[in-house]
Amino acid sequence: MVIALLYLVLGGTYLVVVPLALYFYLQNRWYIAGSIERLFLYFFVFFFFPGLLLLSPFLNFRPKRRQLET
Repeated sequence: MVIALLYLVLGGTYLVVVPLALYFYLQNRWYIAGSIERLFLYFFVFFFFPGLLLLSPFLNFRPKRRQLET
């Protein structure tokens, strides 16, 4: 029973918790990240791809609407 619980916790962490944290970090740093940071972000997106794919219907990477002065 303990091993099943451990698998459930590790699977939930890999598929939900870390990709969600990575999503919020990407949302904040997407347009201002440097080249080395962007390389690490691409690695983490590749590494946690199954979790990001699971959360993808809820993700929104569109830029924020510009405010035009008229």
